[in-house]
Amino acid sequence: MRQFLIVGHEAPTTPSFSLDDLAGGAGRLDILCRCVTSAFVRSHGIREDVRVHLVLNDQFTIQFDGSNLKRLNPDERSTAALIRTALENRENAIGHMPAESTPGVSIRRMGFAETVEKLKTETTPIRLHETGTPIVDIDPPDDPLFVLSDHHSFTNDESDQLNDVTEHQVRVGPVILHADHAITIAHNYLDTSGYEKY
Repeated sequence: MRQFLIVGHEAPTTPSFSLDDLAGGAGRLDILCRCVTSAFVRSHGIREDVRVHLVLNDQFTIQFDGSNLKRLNPDERSTAALIRTALENRENAIGHMPAESTPGVSIRRMGFAETVEKLKTETTPIRLHETGTPIVDIDPPDDPLFVLSDHHSFTNDESDQLNDVTEHQVRVGPVILHADHAITIAHNYLDTSGYEKY
């Protein structure tokens, strides 16, 4: 299982945002939507062995599970609609218990620290960062969890938490990339067993 956790520092926590202004009025939700697309969508299908966790403003975590995911299309607007539907169901998320909003999409009342704490027991957490070790210098781990930030850097608290749980901090190349592009490269790294098998 491949997993990705993306932090949205300004992401909406209510469903009141417009699908026509994802880059402005929705706290750069466009970035998170592109990350979801890059994590799942491939030519003529989706990756079923993937989970994505979007941490919204350190209040909610929306999980996308590829094995059950329906209605995901390769455009930001339809992905944002799935996120908005999840937020419409946020009152049904009691404590850390999830509320499923659509097939394969659920929401939890969990911020960054709680989500990382939950996932670290079932994954190998890896922080993607432009100052990390080149990804080619590590062997592909079992059950990786790649942790990325949106257009903002990780906060000091987030960095401290990641320092405690991540086995590696890696970069995917010599040039700083958008988060969704980094996800595509991480997939290629895993698909090729560390660029050794094509």
